[in-house]
Amino acid sequence: MSALVAAGEPHGSRIASALAEVGVEVTSLVRPDELIAAVSDASSPVWQALREADSVVLHATRAVLAPEIIAMCDRSGARIIALADRAAERRAVAAFGLPAALPLDADGTEILAAIETRVLGPDERADERPRGSVTVVWGPNGAPGRTTVALALAASLAAGGSRVALVDADTHAPSIAQRLDLPEEAPGFPAACRQTDYGVLDGPELTRLSAPVDIGEHPLEVLTGINRPTRWPELSAGRVAAALDVARDWSDHVVVDIGAPLETDEEIVSDIGAPRRNQAALAALTAADTILAIAAADPVGIARIVRGLARLDEVAPAAERRVVVNRMRQAPFGIDATQQVRRALDQYAPGEETWFLPDDQRAADDALRRAAPILSRRRAGFSHALGALAATL
Repeated sequence: MSALVAAGEPHGSRIASALAEVGVEVTSLVRPDELIAAVSDASSPVWQALREADSVVLHATRAVLAPEIIAMCDRSGARIIALADRAAERRAVAAFGLPAALPLDADGTEILAAIETRVLGPDERADERPRGSVTVVWGPNGAPGRTTVALALAASLAAGGSRVALVDADTHAPSIAQRLDLPEEAPGFPAACRQTDYGVLDGPELTRLSAPVDIGEHPLEVLTGINRPTRWPELSAGRVAAALDVARDWSDHVVVDIGAPLETDEEIVSDIGAPRRNQAALAALTAADTILAIAAADPVGIARIVRGLARLDEVAPAAERRVVVNRMRQAPFGIDATQQVRRALDQYAPGEETWFLPDDQRAADDALRRAAPILSRRRAGFSHALGALAATL
């Protein structure tokens, strides 16, 4: 087993020594700039070292991880073992379709295991990795806080160390891009849906189409929604279902924000084969493992969620479901507000698991000002209750 090491000091020498200790022959130790210069110099000794090596162990900086470097390694028959210490570097590795990067401080045993996997073939145990879950956040008309909860839920899961994707599949009023100050022209979820028509959507492609938001160990991968109302036909039922299915293998948790309307009576006013504007929401609910049904904490909001739960029974009867009463406060109900809501739901929607998110206007205003999810470990209130809900997923 042999490898070429391309990393700056002090990492390069340490990696070369660690590989030698576990029996890997280091054909050459080169600086990153030497590897880059070899692209345009076929007489460089780096080329000979590459031909003699089974693998190239490199630090995946932006300068080194370039298409020309990857093509050079491919022509030499050397497999790339990427090392990264930043979220952006790990994201770039995935975007090029390379296997997941190892930490920059990985020891010789870890790198040797990666070399053996790349050269001798993948470990069969890799196929046993469980698929990710899909959680759909829905709520009836009346702005109960669907997007606020979806953002905070995804951020809380990402802060806990999970790989999380946040998907904006709202065909009526998408807002995740604005809420996170992301470019509205980003390809996002509509592009991912279109890619399913050609069978080319996979994890690296989803990484390329998404926008990273640094939250925890892994960035929160955001697939923004349509940027114009007229683009809703791009999110057809088949495309949405196929894209979410691929996303399960890409992330541990896929959190989907959808629009409120779930009606199917559009058939009355259009051709039977035409796309339906609500099909994205219906397809997401059908694919969901868990549905969070968001209710506004007032008498009108509770009445609306009760009617909405009956519709969810028809659309997604098999999904696990939680009713989340958002912006819970005493004023609309009077004394013992929480118990009043519980009694109403027990009477009109018995058996529903109910969670309460307190009204935390200061945290909500701060999140809007910072273009960030509500996520704070220092204050109780909304973020604390949301974190407890996230821990159950």
